Amino acid sequence: MIAVPMIPTNGPLLDIRGLKTHFATDDGMLRAVDGVDLSIGRGETVCVVGESGCGKTVTALSVLKLIAMPPGRIVDGEILWQGRDLIPLNADEINRVRAKEIAIVFQEPMTSLNPVYTIGDQIGEVIELHQGLSRRAALDRAIEMLSLVQIPNPQRRINDYPHHFSGGMRQRAMIAMALSCNPKLLIADEPTTALDVTIQAQILDLLQDMKSRLSMSIMLITHAMGVVAEVAQRVAVMYAGKVVEEAAVDRLFANPRHPYTQGLIRSIPRIDLAVQRKRRLETIAGVVPNLIDPPQGCRFAPRCPFAVDECRRAQPELREIEPGHKVACIRAEEIVVQ
Repeated sequence: MIAVPMIPTNGPLLDIRGLKTHFATDDGMLRAVDGVDLSIGRGETVCVVGESGCGKTVTALSVLKLIAMPPGRIVDGEILWQGRDLIPLNADEINRVRAKEIAIVFQEPMTSLNPVYTIGDQIGEVIELHQGLSRRAALDRAIEMLSLVQIPNPQRRINDYPHHFSGGMRQRAMIAMALSCNPKLLIADEPTTALDVTIQAQILDLLQDMKSRLSMSIMLITHAMGVVAEVAQRVAVMYAGKVVEEAAVDRLFANPRHPYTQGLIRSIPRIDLAVQRKRRLETIAGVVPNLIDPPQGCRFAPRCPFAVDECRRAQPELREIEPGHKVACIRAEEIVVQ
C-alpha cells in the first residue's frame, strides 16, 4: 500500500517561508521576490498590497510554479501547502495541485481565455482533467458554475466565445473556471483592475459570496487600499520584493507602523476630510528601487522621511511589535501616526 501523507488540520493552509524568486536579465539578476514570509489560514482572506513592481504577482505565480523558468527561478525558501513543500514537485505533481486544490484568477481575463474555444469548452476541460467527469457531465457542471457566478442564461452562454462576453462577464467566467473543482485556496491577482467601478464592486461581492459558499481561503493581490479595507481580514504590505508590514486589517488602518504603509493610506481620497478643508492628496516621493542593484539597508530608506544612517546600513528584519502585527522598520515604535 502507498502511504498517504497526513494533512495537518491546525496551522496555516499556505505557509510561505523565505521565498526568493529571481530573474536572469541581460543587466544582471533581478530579485523580484527576495525573502517573503506569508501565511494564509483556513477560511481567511489575506490581501497582498503594494505598488506595481513590488513582487505581489511573482509571489502568487511562484506558489503554483507558473513563472517562466528560465529566465525565472525559485532560488530559496519553502512554499508549504498543508505542510507539503510545493517547490520540489515536478510538472505532473504540481499540475495535480493547480485548479483542484489551489486556483488562480488573473488580472486580465481576455488574455487568460483562449479566443478560439467556447467558454463551455474551456471550463469543461478543467473539470474533465481534475474531476474525471465525462464531457457531458463536465458541461453540465460548467453550466452550474456559470449560474453560480450569476451569468444570465448559462445554458446558451456556455456556447459563446470570450469576445461575446463583456469584461465583467469574462472575469465571472474566469472565476467560474477557477472554482469549478472546489479549491481550498483561490489566488485572485488584481481581478478588478481592468473593470469599471460598478463591476469591480460586483466582482468583490461575488468573491466574498463564493468564499462563504465553498468554505475556501482567498489570497487577494491588489494595489487599491480601498479594496483591502472592504474585503481583507489580514493584510501583507509589500515593497521592493519584501513584506514590510503585516497585520489584521483593522489594526493596519488604525495604527500603521511602517512609513510606506502610512504613505499608501494617506494617498487614499478622504471625502470626510474634504468636507472640512481642501487638501492635496499626499504622495510618496521618489521611485521604486532597481531590484537588480537594490540599495543597501532598508529598501525604502531613499524615499522615507524618517530614515536615519542606521536604516541605510542593514536590512531590517520583519519583527512582531505586538501580537499579530509585524513591521520591518527599526523606528516602528518611534514614528507617530498622523
